[in-house]
This record gives sequence, structure tokens and C-alpha cells, in this order.
Amino acid sequence: MSEYRAIIRWDRATPDFTKGRYSREHTWTFDGGTTIPASPAPSVVPAPWSNPANVDPEEAFVAAVASCHMLTFLHLAAKAGFSVARYEDHAIGYMAKDPRGIPWVSAIELRPRIVYSGDARPTGPVEDRLHHDAHEQCYISSSIKTAVRVVGAAAAGSGSGSER
Repeated sequence: MSEYRAIIRWDRATPDFTKGRYSREHTWTFDGGTTIPASPAPSVVPAPWSNPANVDPEEAFVAAVASCHMLTFLHLAAKAGFSVARYEDHAIGYMAKDPRGIPWVSAIELRPRIVYSGDARPTGPVEDRLHHDAHEQCYISSSIKTAVRVVGAAAAGSGSGSER
């Protein structure tokens, strides 16, 4: 089986750790060498103990789901003979509280805008099927309990609009 690794690194910069007065800014380093500045969402931990310019775990989770869906969709579209020229998704994750009152990302809406090139273009139902199959085959979607929905897209040639 494949393995995926990340190094999460945080260093204390102030002496007031036990009083909760410390920065939560940290970094994520991936196997290719890319390092991304991370922080909790400012809605969870206010500044100055967070940094709104950094990626927060909730954003990264939404991006991982949307990215996996897109990559699977592109693969399936190519196999079906459709040439995708552009794929843009303005994905949204929604927080809710579970029955115990603990917040979680309960739903993610994918809002792909897809532009096709060439003569072969999927009909609305065919594109919906591609999205359904992409969701079913996406490794990330198969690994989570969060509901993922694909909602209407506004780009030319895109007929997305079904809920998953």
C-alpha cells in the first residue's frame, strides 16, 4: 500500500504557554519539499494567536476533497473522450455541531465550473454521471463521513447540478 506523509512543526515563541498566550502558527512540510504556513482558523483561535493569512486545517480539508474530486473527474472525462480545457471549483465546507456539541465539517459543496474544448461535450446527465463516479472513486471522499455535494456550475459547457 502507498504511504503519504507530512511533517507538522510548531515551536513555542513566548513564555506564556500554560496561560494560553502562544501563537498557534505552524508549518506543514510535504515529501516534495513544499512547506505551507498553517494556523487555526481565526474564528476558532483569534489573532494574535492565529494568522488568517495561513492555511487552516478546515480549509485544507475542503481543498483536499475538492482536489481529489477534480483529479478523478479529469481522469474519467478523458477516458470518456471529453477534453476538459478548464476546471475551477469554489468549494465550501460547512461546520456544524454533532449531537455531543463538538464542531465538525458536516458538509462540503463542490461548485465546479468546467469548460470543454473540442466537439465532444457531455450532456447534463452524462456530466452528472461523471461527477457521481468521480465522487465514488475519489480516495479522499471514500475516507470521510462528511457529506459531499456537487451543485450547479455556471461555466459554458457545464451541466453540473446533481447532489451527491
